[in-house]
Amino acid sequence: MVFSERELIDWLTARAPRGPEVALGIGHDAAVVRSPAGDGLVLKSDQTHEGVHFLRGEQPWGKVGRKALARVLSDIGAVGGRPVAALCSLALPADVAMADVRALFDGMLALAAAHGVSLVGGDLARAPSGVAIDVAGLGFLDGRAPMRRDGAQAGDLLVVTGPLGGSRASHHLEFEPRWRAGVALAASGVVTSCIDLSDGLARDLHQLTTASGVGARVDAAALPLRPLGAQGGATVAQALHDGEDFELLFTVAPHAFDRLARVPALAELTPAVIGAITPGPGVRLRAADGREEALPRGGFEHRFGAPDDR
Repeated sequence: MVFSERELIDWLTARAPRGPEVALGIGHDAAVVRSPAGDGLVLKSDQTHEGVHFLRGEQPWGKVGRKALARVLSDIGAVGGRPVAALCSLALPADVAMADVRALFDGMLALAAAHGVSLVGGDLARAPSGVAIDVAGLGFLDGRAPMRRDGAQAGDLLVVTGPLGGSRASHHLEFEPRWRAGVALAASGVVTSCIDLSDGLARDLHQLTTASGVGARVDAAALPLRPLGAQGGATVAQALHDGEDFELLFTVAPHAFDRLARVPALAELTPAVIGAITPGPGVRLRAADGREEALPRGGFEHRFGAPDDR
């Protein structure tokens, strides 16, 4: 029987124990637990697999290693965390050369140094086939309340921190994790919800609205489309569904947005208002001529299992 990533997460969320130290658990971009002193510790792990997240020979090993860490830093930032340390577990098949592995780590370590993150350990193992990289990260909230996916309110603005669409051209390997923007958003105290855009704007927005019990309207004409060099620019469909943009999508009341947009960490990113939260349910796309239609989830979702032929 085929089952989806969402189905498995929902099943696990209903059954996984959650102690009193847990502030955010399954269902958010990263987990937040409280130390005995009350400090907010942000925990996140993410996997990067050959054949799923990268193709050997198509992308340089250094960029693959960079991406594996950058994905984790992005998720830590989505809850307002400042990343400080990471672990890397690496499974290698027999046909990978030492020089390739060193290049992978060089890319990871260069990004870690640029963001003040220490690689402090992990694990190495033999894999039957395909390179598998699992990076776990630790971040601090430094007294900030974590941003959640379930706080959006009807009337809030929908805001994205940067351009969308066409990530496969190169952006998915070269993006800058928006954790500094996430820290600024959390510190403002006015952001009602936030999510990292990794699976496509439409799919991630559906996750946010479902968690918050609201709906949303996206204005197609307001979407910031990524320039793609000789290819021109991304299309609206790409901006909605391509995924791996790794920008932050957040919601904020209209009266608070102008002040928030002047925060230095956000002003340099030119955040764009792309729509609004509605009472719901459902997510709708409004075209330039004013016509509206339901916006399907689209985007990317892992699916598992095999068709049931019985």
